[in-house]
Amino acid sequence: MLIEVCANSLESALNAEKAGADRIELCSELGVGGITPSFGLISAVKEKLTIPIHVLIRPRSGHFTYTDTEFEVVLNDIKFCKKIGVDGIVSGVLNADATLDIARTKQLVTLSKSLHFTFHRAFDWLPNPKEALQELEAIGVDTILTSGKHLTAENGINLLSELNTVAKKSIIMAGAGVNQGNVNKFSEIGLRAVHLSGTTFGNEVSMNRKIPMNSQKHLEEHQIAVTNVDIIRQIVQSVK
Repeated sequence: MLIEVCANSLESALNAEKAGADRIELCSELGVGGITPSFGLISAVKEKLTIPIHVLIRPRSGHFTYTDTEFEVVLNDIKFCKKIGVDGIVSGVLNADATLDIARTKQLVTLSKSLHFTFHRAFDWLPNPKEALQELEAIGVDTILTSGKHLTAENGINLLSELNTVAKKSIIMAGAGVNQGNVNKFSEIGLRAVHLSGTTFGNEVSMNRKIPMNSQKHLEEHQIAVTNVDIIRQIVQSVK
């Protein structure tokens, strides 16, 4: 079974390789499901790792329906990853109704040509996963990362098994809550790959007398925060 580690830093990536992982998915900000890592992080990991490196291409947290400007960023990130020589791309696009945006996803697959392409957990928002599997296979998606439409892959194991049975070309990779206590369950149903972070917390500092920097108001999955022209214009005009 292939073990993919979701690595959120250079240290995590090095630890994954040291522990015997087959490859990593490099990303940042695990707390929001992962976003595209910085070019500096991608470069450092590429320089130091010997196992395959797949990079998450997700321009922000929240939903998976992107504006034209966001999609432009996605395309540029993939071009950089190809140029630097990573081994795979992890991405995907949905329509506003959570159906598969087949045209834009195909564009990403085509641009990523020669690299392994994984459709990420946006798959778990799709209303018809078996139909979507066929569509993704038709456009050349190599792997589908999914929890079986549940909060954890263990709870979604029945759908994972069904998808694995009907998949003809794509690898079904279980992700979300995979750990040392349940990983064998995915092997037992015939899955060939699992995805996990295996994280623990460290580098602790005291928060005594420190104000929090996390902004709860920006953690909305159904809508995206964008700088408002009118608000900024009024502020500019008030002080200029």
